[in-house]
Amino acid sequence: MDKKYLWKFYWYYERNGNVEGMFIATQDEVESCVGKEIYFGEILGKHSEIYGTLDWEDLEKVEADSDFVEKALEIFGQSISGYNPLDYIKAEDE
Repeated sequence: MDKKYLWKFYWYYERNGNVEGMFIATQDEVESCVGKEIYFGEILGKHSEIYGTLDWEDLEKVEADSDFVEKALEIFGQSISGYNPLDYIKAEDE
């Protein structure tokens, strides 16, 4: 079984606001999504249309104990808070 990590995601969307989240995924899961188009829709309000390409600079691997990550996965599932960009890969990019 691949080791799972805690990840932070952050996009600054100028005056519209920020899109951020914390999620759990393996290194391979994240690597397979980097470079793909992410489409969030109107999550920052009507007509906001939030989308873009997921890049490594949008992500941060958080140093966390493996037991903590497994317990968080048990309690929260893969998405801990905010938006998990892996859940928003555009259909033609899957």
